[in-house]
Amino acid sequence: MKTQLGNYEIDSDRSRIDFSRVHSWLTTSYWSPGITQEKVQRAAEGSSLVIGVYERNDGENATDPQVGYMRVISDKATFAWICDVFVDEAHRGQKIATAMVSFALAHPEHQGLRRWVLATLDAHPVYAGVGFTPLPEPARWMIHLPGAR
Repeated sequence: MKTQLGNYEIDSDRSRIDFSRVHSWLTTSYWSPGITQEKVQRAAEGSSLVIGVYERNDGENATDPQVGYMRVISDKATFAWICDVFVDEAHRGQKIATAMVSFALAHPEHQGLRRWVLATLDAHPVYAGVGFTPLPEPARWMIHLPGAR
């Protein structure tokens, strides 16, 4: 599945993902500091949907550099978790993150789900713009952090 956003192409074709670039982004993020490239690729392989965003170059033999990435973990029946949303700093402010989330929410293999979740430190307005709200009962949610005891 593909769609356009101005001069950008949003695509769910995993073969286009530049994992070296994605690794360089995620290893410096607050949510995946120091993650290995092998783990980034394994996480993508285990995800139900992987999305890349590419700046279109119309020149002959031009490659379209990847400028965004995100993935969805889902059973494709009841639940989905959006994670690893990243837009290259030079391309921020173009609504790319919002477009990636909207692309995922509209994806035909992820329809009819009861719940979509995500976690963010600082991008609440991005996700609120596509319908996300704070957890209604956060006290019901629990987490298990192996090795944290």
